[in-house]
Amino acid sequence: MGLTVTNTESLRLLNIINNISQSQTRTLERLSTGLKINKGADDPAGLIALTSLQAELTAVDAAIDNGQRADAILSVADGALQEVTNLLLDIESLAAASTSSGGLTPAEVAANQAQIDAAVDSIDRIIRTTTFNGKRLLDGSFGIERSGIDTTEVTDVRLFSRGNSTAATTITVDVTSAAAQASFQLVDHGNATNATSGVTQISVAGKLGTTTVTIADGSTADQVATTINLSTDLTGVAASATNGVVTLYSNGFGSSQFVATEVLSGGDVNGTSDTYTGSNGNQTGTDASVLVNGQAASVDGLSVFFNVGGISGSFNMTETFGTQTTTDSTFTVATTGGATFQLGTDATTRSTIGIDALFSYMLGGGDTGGVLSDLKSGGSASLTNDVATALTVAKQAISDVATARGRIGAFQKFQVQTTLNSLDATKAGLTDAKSIIGDTDYASETAELNRQQVLLNSSIALLGLANQKAAAVLSLLG
Repeated sequence: MGLTVTNTESLRLLNIINNISQSQTRTLERLSTGLKINKGADDPAGLIALTSLQAELTAVDAAIDNGQRADAILSVADGALQEVTNLLLDIESLAAASTSSGGLTPAEVAANQAQIDAAVDSIDRIIRTTTFNGKRLLDGSFGIERSGIDTTEVTDVRLFSRGNSTAATTITVDVTSAAAQASFQLVDHGNATNATSGVTQISVAGKLGTTTVTIADGSTADQVATTINLSTDLTGVAASATNGVVTLYSNGFGSSQFVATEVLSGGDVNGTSDTYTGSNGNQTGTDASVLVNGQAASVDGLSVFFNVGGISGSFNMTETFGTQTTTDSTFTVATTGGATFQLGTDATTRSTIGIDALFSYMLGGGDTGGVLSDLKSGGSASLTNDVATALTVAKQAISDVATARGRIGAFQKFQVQTTLNSLDATKAGLTDAKSIIGDTDYASETAELNRQQVLLNSSIALLGLANQKAAAVLSLLG
C-alpha cells in the first residue's frame, strides 16, 4: 500500500475504541445496578422470561402474606378456645365434686355453683370479645349461612368448611335405619301387682358407671323401676315398668351406649316362675345409618358428621327422626358467610372455613338434657337442681369446643401452613431462576471490565502510533 494522508488505521482504531467504550459502559451499568438486563436491547428473550418470573414472584409474595395473615387469625381463635377449654374443665371438676352430696355442705355446693356461674360468664365474654383486626372470630360472624332446617328432624347444624361453589347447595339427609338405645328386659313380674320375694341385689352398669342396687322385699315392678332410677345419674341407665315388665335402657343412643346387669342375690318374684336375669335383651345401642347427598355419613348415635361436595359439617338428629314415616330431610347451604382465605396465587385456591358461635347456650345439647347455660344458678342443670345433667352437659361442651378447635387446627395445619410451606419453596425456586437470568455475575463482569480497560489502553496507545505515521508522511512535504 502506498503512503497516503488518509489515516484509515486511525479510523479503524477509533471505531474499536468506541465499541470497547460502549461495552465498558454496559459492564459498568451492570456492576452499578446489579442487573444483567437493564433494557430490552440487553437480552430481549431474557427480558420476557424475567418479567414473567417477576409477575409470578409478586403473586407468590401476595399469597404468602395472605397465608401468614390467615395463620395469625386462626392462632388467635385457637388460643381463645384453649382458654374456654380450661374453664370447661374447671366446670366439669366442680360438677363432679358436687355429685358427692354426702361429702359437701350446702355452703360448699353454693360456692361451687358461684364458681360455675363465673366460669360460664367468662366463657361467653371470651366468645363475644375475641377479635382480630376488629373482626369477631367466635361469635358466629364467621359462620357459614344455612336455611330451611326442620328442627323437628335436624338440630345443631354446624358447617366447618365450604368449597368454591357459586350456587347454594341442598343437603339431603336420608335415614336408612334409625338409632336405638341400649335396652334390657330385667324381669317380667307377670302383672303390675306381683312383687319380689325377699331382698334382691343387682349390679347395673352403663356408659357413666356401675352401681349396686338393693331392691326391697315385696317391691312391685313400678317400685323396682323407681329404685333403679335413683342411680341413673351414676350409671346412665334408666328403668321403666309396663304391665309388670321392668325394662332398663340407656339415656343416650348409639353403639357407645350399653346396659349390663348381674344378679348378686335374691331375684325371685311372687306368683310367677320368672326371676331377674342378666343374659337376655339388647345390651348395646345402635347408631343410625344415614346418607347425606347419597354418601354414607359417619354417625355416632344421633350425631352425624358429613363431607360432601366440598362441604364439611355435622348435625344432630331428633330421637323420632327416622322412626316414623318421614326418613328424609333437607336444608340449604348458602354461598355466603364463613371466613374465606386466598391460599394460592389464583382465585381457584380460595378456601372457606366456618366458625359457628360457641356461646354457653349453644354448647352441650343433643341427648345430654341441657346446654351449658343451664348450669348457672336457677338453671335446669344447676348443682342444686340436676347435678348429674350438669356433669353430662359439661362433658359434651368440652367435646363441642374440642371439635371446633380440631377443625380450626386441621384447616390451619393442612391447608394454611402446608400452603405456606409450598409457597416458600416456590418463592425460593422463582428467586433462583430470576437471579440466574437477570442478576449480574460480579466476578465475571469485573474480569470483563479489566479486560476492556486493557484493550482500551492498548487501542489508545496504538492510535497514537497511527497518528505519528500520518504525521511522518506529512513531514515529507517539508
